[in-house]
Amino acid sequence: MTLVLGIPKELEDEQRVALVPDVVGRLVKQGLEVWVEPGAGLAAGANDTDYEAAGAQVVPGDRLWAEANLVLTVAASKTLRERSDCLEKLGDRSVLIGFLDPLGDAELAQLLADKGVTSFSMEMVPRISRAQSMDALSSQASIGGYKAVLLAAAGLPKYFPMLTTAAGTIAPAKVLVVGAGVAGLQAIATARRLGAVVESFDIRPEVKEQVQSLGANFIDITFEEETRAEGGYAKELSQAAQEHTQNVLKDHVQRSDVVITTAQVPGKRAPRIVTEDMVNGMKPGSIIVDMAANQGGNCAYSEAGRTIIHNGVTILGPTNLPSTVAIHASQLYAKNIQALLKLLVKDGELDLNFEDEIVKGACLTHGGEIQNARVKSMLEPTAV
Repeated sequence: MTLVLGIPKELEDEQRVALVPDVVGRLVKQGLEVWVEPGAGLAAGANDTDYEAAGAQVVPGDRLWAEANLVLTVAASKTLRERSDCLEKLGDRSVLIGFLDPLGDAELAQLLADKGVTSFSMEMVPRISRAQSMDALSSQASIGGYKAVLLAAAGLPKYFPMLTTAAGTIAPAKVLVVGAGVAGLQAIATARRLGAVVESFDIRPEVKEQVQSLGANFIDITFEEETRAEGGYAKELSQAAQEHTQNVLKDHVQRSDVVITTAQVPGKRAPRIVTEDMVNGMKPGSIIVDMAANQGGNCAYSEAGRTIIHNGVTILGPTNLPSTVAIHASQLYAKNIQALLKLLVKDGELDLNFEDEIVKGACLTHGGEIQNARVKSMLEPTAV
């Protein structure tokens, strides 16, 4: 029996698609059957005839969710929450892959387990060298960092680069990037390409060389506690350490024309870095792009999905920047999915080897159980 991969159409506010025609063609050549819901790739630059030319079949969404062996999605958690019919159609032989927000929506993991669905969360792919080609968090975060700078440049009532004109010299914009993970580093690189003077801060001292290699100044802050969590992520700081950070960054924030914040801690509320006092001291016309707005925000006054103007400072709270660059975001995401499928599918058949640390790490539910210990613990009753 041929293994069937299903590519559903995402919700209206999600422009990406899980597989693009180029990757579909490669999978079909490997003996897999691919079903695509009508219109699934339109926002990402691919129409139904493109998929058919690559060897896919266009089938109704209801049939795809109910009958495909592997359902490949982007915003899986949001789709299942807003379209309960999709969740109901999944059976105990279904395999679901996508962004499942396991640390933000553990209850969804329990629903999938109760239905016997085997699910793999792209957020949980281990951050090891062998899994770099599957790291969708990084591929999408890079796009987010790029787009954040473009939003800032479009809204800033100044040039980014230094210009020498007959009317005088224009000083370059000053950009501060808070957080030097994948998104932050791409933001630094993009702002530098646009000609801005850039400085950056991250609580992990090991990223200093990466920041400097991109031509930005690194703001050194000494901490008396561990700042690096498992997997290379930033660790949640104590209240005292957060206040120390705010005190050091205050002058840097208020001197900046643009502040881009990217600091997030998986499963936690985003740390508050830019305070009300800092915002009130910024020059009118300044721009803040809070990439952590969806997790509570790094910046005071920011609201997810909204643009706020406070004392002349514009605060943007975008929630899904990769979706706004849907063509390239989908191409990268499709390659991430393709790389993961190489571990899950052998000789045209599903072969789940849970001895492999990537397969084990990315698996959220299997055999009627939540497989990730951290997600499972979030559902346990708190002792009184």
